[in-house]
Amino acid sequence: MKMVKSLLLGSAAGLVAVAGAQAADLPVKAKPVQYVKICSLYGVGFYYIPGTDMCLKVGGWVRAEYTWGASGNIGTGAFQTTNVNNRSTNDSTWRARGYITADARNQTEYGTVRGYIAVGVSGSDVNGAGNTFDANRAFIQWAGFTFGQAQSFYDFYSVPATSYWGTFPASDTGDPGWKVLGYTAQFGNGFSATIAAEMRRIPTTTIVNANFGGGLTTVGGFDAPDIVANLRVDQAWGSAQIMAAGHQVKPLYYGTLENSGHPDNKFGFAVGAGIKLNAPMIGQGDFFQAQVNYTQGAIKYMMQATQGSWAFREGDSAAVGLVTDGVYGGTLAGLNGSDVELTTGWNVNAAYEHFWSPRWRTSLYGGYAQVSYNDNANAQLCSAGVLNIGTGAGSGTTAVATAGCDNDWNTWWVGTRTQWNVTKDFYMGLDVLYQKMQTATSSTGFFTNATGPFTNGTVGPIRLDDQDNWQFRFRVHRDFYP
Repeated sequence: MKMVKSLLLGSAAGLVAVAGAQAADLPVKAKPVQYVKICSLYGVGFYYIPGTDMCLKVGGWVRAEYTWGASGNIGTGAFQTTNVNNRSTNDSTWRARGYITADARNQTEYGTVRGYIAVGVSGSDVNGAGNTFDANRAFIQWAGFTFGQAQSFYDFYSVPATSYWGTFPASDTGDPGWKVLGYTAQFGNGFSATIAAEMRRIPTTTIVNANFGGGLTTVGGFDAPDIVANLRVDQAWGSAQIMAAGHQVKPLYYGTLENSGHPDNKFGFAVGAGIKLNAPMIGQGDFFQAQVNYTQGAIKYMMQATQGSWAFREGDSAAVGLVTDGVYGGTLAGLNGSDVELTTGWNVNAAYEHFWSPRWRTSLYGGYAQVSYNDNANAQLCSAGVLNIGTGAGSGTTAVATAGCDNDWNTWWVGTRTQWNVTKDFYMGLDVLYQKMQTATSSTGFFTNATGPFTNGTVGPIRLDDQDNWQFRFRVHRDFYP
């Protein structure tokens, strides 16, 4: 009996072993592999890079534009160049732009670390096909810090939110981007504050040395960044901000040689305030935005998209105005050498956007800007014949202007944009802008010679008079993920 039992147990064990071996030989269905795993931590469009905890979103946009009336300068506009409105003027301009964006984020023990880039091509042409490689964003954000090419923390009013044009005075650095190193503290309930060191904002005609008849522009080497601070609140009703910036104004020498001496450095400044108010009681999505700036020796904080002078000519009359941080002149330090006389400027921007429906919207925007020079700065500019609008005697602290020569000038503008959002990521629209420039003046009412700031056009006396201009821009735009 014992032998029979042993044989039965042995046979059962053998059968189990054979069955196990056969089961091992059968194919096993593999678990599905998720090659693209959605990352929901940071919003729509992110996915995990395989094998890492990093989330990535790739996006971009493509844009085509046609303009009329900008004198061939779609980025700076008709007044910010030495344009002559005659048969040689390029009133018709084309532009095409395309950017690819990448947004990478993951967690650290101190919070999210983010890297963002936006690179692409941009080409503005009147009769060619040139394109320029461009990168307007390349920054890292971590633990409240922002490093790299982002946007100035001074900015508040968003020009592209309500207009296709960026050719009027405003502080907005959003389109080109700006190099910053800043820290933002969050206080809760939408309140925050930022302190930042930023790349200097300097106009093309940075500092005018009035010793030189052509108005030689001189600026010293880079010693200190601009220091920018803001206090901001963002809540359901909208947002508001107050901001300030400190800016070093560093001249070179009175003459062409170092032994001629130089004025001391000065520090310019800008202060501003902005507000945005949501108006859903009028239309869903409606809002009002505005910003005001006051500057001394830091004029780019109110005129970011500008060249060294504003000038526009229509026939035998023209308007001119100088854009600079300061003016100095004289011969030697301690004699009649002047300090740097800081330029004063202020401006206001305001806009309202109304949604007729979820797909149709219209904005109305406008503003005013004024640039002024103190008595000594004006006398030096007139005596040296800067912009070729003045005459006078002496230089530096002894400069005297001929009566009627006044380098103060101002401009105002109003425009409207209507946009049709065909889909949530594809739109087209038309923007119409009217600008008026009230010119600097001379004692005679004419340029003292025919060249002035203009390099083409008829030779002969040019009458100084206020100028105006109409500009039109048609845009077609397609977004990928933002």
